[in-house]
Amino acid sequence: MSAKTTPAALPIDAILPQLRAALAKAPVAVLQAPPGAGKSTRVPLALLAEDWLEGRRMIMLEPRRLAARATAKRMADMLGEKLGETVGYQIRFERRVSAGTRIEVVTEGILARRLQSDPELSDTGLVIFDEFHERHLSADLALALCRDAQQGLREDLKILLMSATFDGQALSRLLDDAPLISSEGRSFPVSIHHLSQHAQTPLPEAMATSIEQALAAHPGDLLAFLPGMHEIRRTRDLLESRLKDEDLRICALHGDLPQAEQDRALMPGPQRRVILATNIAETSLTIEGIRIVVDSGWARQPRFDPGSGMTRLLNGRISKASADQRAGRAGRLGPGDCYRLWGKDTHQGLLAQTAPEIRSADLAPLLLDLRLWGVRDPDSLTWLDPPPPAALAQAEALLQDLEALDDAGNITDAGRRMAALPLHPRLAHMILRAQALDLSATACDLAALLSERDIFPNPADGDLHDRLSALAAWRKDGQRGAQACRADAQACRRVDLAAGQWRRMLDCRNPDASIPEPDIIGLLLAFAYPDRIAQQRPQDPQRYLLAQGRGAKLSRRQGQQASAWLVAALVDAATGEALIHLAQSVSPALLRKHLADRIRVESRVEWDAQAEQIVARREEKLGELVLGSQMLDSPPPEAVMAALIAGIRAKGIEALPWTAAARQLQARLRFLREQGPDENWPDLDDASLLETLEIWLAPYLAGMRSLRALERLDLHDILAAQLDWPQRSRLEEGAPGQIAVPSGSQIRLDYLSGDAPVLAVKLQELFGLADTPRVAWGKVPVVLHLLSPARRPIQVTRDLKGFWERTYFEVRKELKGRYPRHPWPDDPWQATPTRGLARRQSSQ
Repeated sequence: MSAKTTPAALPIDAILPQLRAALAKAPVAVLQAPPGAGKSTRVPLALLAEDWLEGRRMIMLEPRRLAARATAKRMADMLGEKLGETVGYQIRFERRVSAGTRIEVVTEGILARRLQSDPELSDTGLVIFDEFHERHLSADLALALCRDAQQGLREDLKILLMSATFDGQALSRLLDDAPLISSEGRSFPVSIHHLSQHAQTPLPEAMATSIEQALAAHPGDLLAFLPGMHEIRRTRDLLESRLKDEDLRICALHGDLPQAEQDRALMPGPQRRVILATNIAETSLTIEGIRIVVDSGWARQPRFDPGSGMTRLLNGRISKASADQRAGRAGRLGPGDCYRLWGKDTHQGLLAQTAPEIRSADLAPLLLDLRLWGVRDPDSLTWLDPPPPAALAQAEALLQDLEALDDAGNITDAGRRMAALPLHPRLAHMILRAQALDLSATACDLAALLSERDIFPNPADGDLHDRLSALAAWRKDGQRGAQACRADAQACRRVDLAAGQWRRMLDCRNPDASIPEPDIIGLLLAFAYPDRIAQQRPQDPQRYLLAQGRGAKLSRRQGQQASAWLVAALVDAATGEALIHLAQSVSPALLRKHLADRIRVESRVEWDAQAEQIVARREEKLGELVLGSQMLDSPPPEAVMAALIAGIRAKGIEALPWTAAARQLQARLRFLREQGPDENWPDLDDASLLETLEIWLAPYLAGMRSLRALERLDLHDILAAQLDWPQRSRLEEGAPGQIAVPSGSQIRLDYLSGDAPVLAVKLQELFGLADTPRVAWGKVPVVLHLLSPARRPIQVTRDLKGFWERTYFEVRKELKGRYPRHPWPDDPWQATPTRGLARRQSSQ
């Protein structure tokens, strides 16, 4: 047993009596305390002896594994005990508790799983949500389930939410006006330095330069915030190459480090420390000795797209609250300095708070937990931000596709088995399907490779089959085996730990040294990602069609792994085509055999625009992918009709065999619609005809399968058939196709030229006619195109009488000599109209 320590006074001590009184009376309380107040370690210890706890344990949720372990260790030290006695913890792969443990610090996901197995939390009197402002999805779910259990099963269960930066009033209102207790913080002033000049510099270079500048200007240890491990490694390499002579210890700090390396980074020593951390160091965790913070302003954030069903891991700007949390790390021990790699204007544009994960996360795991809990309507639970409907709908569709939910949305037996595994439902489905093939151990390895950090520092070094081979080499020869395969031994260890946990849960044997064929690996992936089975496009081997219907292409890191069929495990939704970063080949034969229930047979009848004809095939389809195809000799007539009409519609109305008579009929009807809008004439203009092909044209298309076959259609008669008998009569009365002139000729009217029909007629055929002919029941004079004997236009008029009176004699004078054999009478009013030449006996 270690010596009990007497901690220095902290700001949180002043409000502990108020907090005890609030929890004695109310089922829920909210504690708002800024960083450095001491809430994470002082509050649980202060509540141990409360009467209402009745000797039961309390569970405290911490968002991160590193903080959970460190917080438990600090409380145990304060009691002078070892971990696992009064204070213990449970995180992934580690559990230090005993029968006498009263305070158990756990990560958020562990509580949700514990609630599913013990909804009453029968041995627990208090659940504490620490750093609730981080708003992780698992914390929101755990709170919803705890609150539901409290209201329905355990009225004596207490809940305490602790937050550093969140709006405590809003949280209090959500929880039925729960008591809100606020504490002062303990921090020293921090000077903020904005370094906007680095905005265009690559982030690792900008961070290394700023860290050098800060070290030169100020004493003390330095904490730098970077978005991810890639940036940490690159920044560390730059610093080590530049600061070789400095008395410095450069440490990395992120969740995947072994505990010994994490502890080494956290402990002060004789050397000055530069700690390169992800946002794991933003809250909860106390790091002694920090006087300088250098903040990149970025964090790695998952963004889920319900439309594509894919998640993108993006670097996103942190919020103002996160920036304040990070800067505050420099002011825990005394005045400090914070360097921000962004300008003041940029800072003003940051969001006030970090967006809750529930707004942008894949909700399939959450929905499966809710259905296992017995909740059909998520809105019936307590949410600070309710799950978005679009993401819930996508999650339900995925879970049904994975057989975790039935068609009615109820959890299935398979869904219950999937929920029992601490995995995404996709990977749990893969492992359970693999059991029937005696591939459980391989599936566990594959799930671990997909869940943990990549074992290949260079992701382009191979596919998943190569990664399984590297993992087997590490198991056989340790670090030497990993290095021979260009793998990271530490990452292999994490993968092995995860896979071992799931093998033990399934009671399956350890993996064999031999690795299944690549196509078998691809089949296992297909159980997890049936929507991401991909078929190579014939035009470009780097491009694929996914089973879900979306296009995708291989990224540069996966570009050497092209094959005709593959399953994409790591996909970036991107914009436009998705990017495939990690995939495995698979054979269509295996898909046919093991995914037979997903394969449907369809008759596909469609228009081939290039050949201008119908193409009919019988296809085996897996989602939107075609596994096999053969020509159909006798496709369904209705499908042929629909495809032919679609082809005509795509090509346009000009694809039909138009004749002059058909176009004139169309124009005559348009003329009558304009002249008599109340007469209900059918609209046979091009746009209307194209829109209604199924109504007026389809009855005449039987047996036709190409544009050439359409040449047999009589479009004039088809259009005329759209008129009833009275309309046909009215058509001839109001818009006759031809008109009789004095010579006895029947001359066709042209309705295509304008707002009135055109009558093109030789002048000699109109002798004796005084008034312009009219249509539309006498309302509209035709436009006369008066022609010479050579049928060339000599006058356009709608006033024939005026022509005879004012213009004829000038025309006669000009043309009589040119056409002497044709009549040019002095008195056209009395002359005999004629079609041909002048009579020999007539005097001119």
